[in-house]
Amino acid sequence: MRQRSLIAITAALAAGALTLTACGSRDDDGGSDSGSGNKTVVIGVDAPLTGDLSALGLGIKNSVDLAAKTANKEKTVEGITFKVEALDDQAQPSSGQQNAVKFVADKDVVGVVGPLNSSVAESMQKVFDDAKLVEISPANTGPTLTQGTDWQNKKVRTYKSYFRTATTDAIQGPFAAQYVYNDAKKKKVYVIDDKKTYGAGLAATFTDEFKKLGGKVVGTQHIDPDTKDFSAVVTQVKSSGADVVYYGGEYPQAGPLSKQIKAAGVKIPLVGGDGIYSADFIKLAGAGGKGDLATSVGAPVEELPSAKEFVANYKAAGYKEAFEAYGGYSYDSGWAIIEAVKKVVEDNDGKLPDDARAKITEAVQNVSFDGVTGKVSFDEYGDTTNKQLTVYSVEGGDWKAIKSGTYTG
Repeated sequence: MRQRSLIAITAALAAGALTLTACGSRDDDGGSDSGSGNKTVVIGVDAPLTGDLSALGLGIKNSVDLAAKTANKEKTVEGITFKVEALDDQAQPSSGQQNAVKFVADKDVVGVVGPLNSSVAESMQKVFDDAKLVEISPANTGPTLTQGTDWQNKKVRTYKSYFRTATTDAIQGPFAAQYVYNDAKKKKVYVIDDKKTYGAGLAATFTDEFKKLGGKVVGTQHIDPDTKDFSAVVTQVKSSGADVVYYGGEYPQAGPLSKQIKAAGVKIPLVGGDGIYSADFIKLAGAGGKGDLATSVGAPVEELPSAKEFVANYKAAGYKEAFEAYGGYSYDSGWAIIEAVKKVVEDNDGKLPDDARAKITEAVQNVSFDGVTGKVSFDEYGDTTNKQLTVYSVEGGDWKAIKSGTYTG
């Protein structure tokens, strides 16, 4: 986000005074002709807009929408109007892939923000890369997405069109392990994951670091994310002697799991990654969730001076849903695409070139601006250069930030 003039967005704007719908006929420059000399281009959003993870997905969609409205209001790119079109992937890789094909087929789409889930991203990357259509995720943390399947030994970037504003589990898992072992003084962990790309990968990086520090893994188990009865694994946790549970997965399962562990008389904290950092986790975990912990990417958005305008403008825009854990990262992902479009248009005498998608992907690699979440730029793998993380604890029915920092490996 260019913080230079994020003017408070009024209720009238939220009510639709600024119309983002494309009108007029399409042309050959990769955008619709609005009939007034402007080109209307589309920023796609792929996220779970329905289902268990919809709270996070709707926060992503709304935040990108706010970025587009801000760019249009400020006339950030002369002659260009941005429109947001969101597709629901329901956190399913097959749906994500279908959405990717739809975005590619619409020549007005100049970039896509999303998805939420790393497993969904795996199904989309090649589709976007073949079309040279840039994709920026505000939430994916699986290291393989940017650094290849053998990232621990040799990092290789497979898809040049893929970027993310969230840091990876190569950092998040070990950061959590250091806090649990060094700060929380927990020495015996029971590790559970949901077998999905994000959850299993996060649990693995946590486990490696926890062992390296001297901690003991007293048990491991995989759960079926489609069930809500965790009695079998709860029994194993109870008999293991663990003083902490680490869960690799997301809040729809983590909340009930925490609740059932506490109900069985096991008064130990459940710890997870950014996938459980949601108000919905607290609702699902109930009163027993007090003291549970989550790590999430970046510093707390509400506490960043750079995010004050975003928080105020999001509220003023009247969105029904909270921006949740990835709101700031979603805004910055959308703004990175806007900045890239601006660069490409300026370099082409004020018009989108015929090969706009390829040029925009190239431009994203070199974007650098002060965003909601801090400095926004990308390294040679497409990963964010912002490596900060925060530990949150459930206190008083809300998440409270208790430690921010970076992983020191």
